[in-house]
Amino acid sequence: MRQYKRRVGLRASAYLFSFVVILYVVVFMNTPYIVYQPGSASEVAPMIRVENADPQEQGTFMMTTVSASYANVALLIASVFNSNAEVVLKETRLQDKTEQEYAAEQVFYMNSSQSYAVQAAYHAAGVPYADVVDYLYVFSVPEAANQDRFKPGDKIISVGGQKAADPAALSKLLSVHQIGDTVEVLLQRDGKEIKEQVKLVGVKDKDAAAARPGFGVVIGAVQKVEPKEEGKAVSFVDTNVGGPSAGLMFTMEIYNRLTPGDLTKGRKVAGTGTIDAEGNVGPIGGVKHKIVAADRKGAEIFFVPLKNYDEAKAKAEQIGTKMKLIPVSTLPDALKYMEELPNIRS
Repeated sequence: MRQYKRRVGLRASAYLFSFVVILYVVVFMNTPYIVYQPGSASEVAPMIRVENADPQEQGTFMMTTVSASYANVALLIASVFNSNAEVVLKETRLQDKTEQEYAAEQVFYMNSSQSYAVQAAYHAAGVPYADVVDYLYVFSVPEAANQDRFKPGDKIISVGGQKAADPAALSKLLSVHQIGDTVEVLLQRDGKEIKEQVKLVGVKDKDAAAARPGFGVVIGAVQKVEPKEEGKAVSFVDTNVGGPSAGLMFTMEIYNRLTPGDLTKGRKVAGTGTIDAEGNVGPIGGVKHKIVAADRKGAEIFFVPLKNYDEAKAKAEQIGTKMKLIPVSTLPDALKYMEELPNIRS
């Protein structure tokens, strides 16, 4: 009897151990893959504030996203049965960046797309503006000496109590020090301000003969657009997404609020595409997933960059959507299309 109980106990332990191993492999073990799927189609109006905005907007402009998940085994298995899932190697997305560096880069691109959207909307609406540096942003920290001081995504607020207004100002602030000196740096990380004592390292510029004192981090300047007319300021709330592809839809929403009348004409309008200050619309990735996201949200019109049109059209035909695809190369293309539509809701 005792031997029987022992065998049962050993068997139960083996089953439990096997279950734990399988659970770990299927749910928790990392794989070298990413699964792309349709994301969301979200109204951009709540993301944007415009002073003295025209209130006439009965329809909606929507940005579209792609869902990207670092895959476990369970997700890979599920993707086999999902016609809208796309499995790719992690390295095709990250290239030589870490996951943290990639995420920081995407936040920077989103912030830049917002600045470009404001510039393009101001230009189209005839509002004069100035483009100034808002803050300095840390992309990556390749210098091992300061990897415990900076993190990708940090904002550099000040150095030694003095504001680092732009890259040139930062270089000037550091130029009075020597390599090996320690300076106090005020950073903003995850919405909180922190102070770090940073040891300056040697940074060599291209074609420069000697190294200069620096942080050993890769930075970028995030721009801020300021109108030269009172009561025309535009600001954004946190969108919780990254990348530059919402530029066109941000621009159309801002333009609609800066100008009289309702550009939406009461319709649900989705789309994608980068934007620059002159209003040129650029291609994006993942358009087939964005088509599905917009269709699920009931969009009637989808603006797509001209270079992405063939891929978007193929996906639209595959899912049998009634949504109308409109290829555009510039902001005026999109504005002209909407302005020529009749109103459908009063």
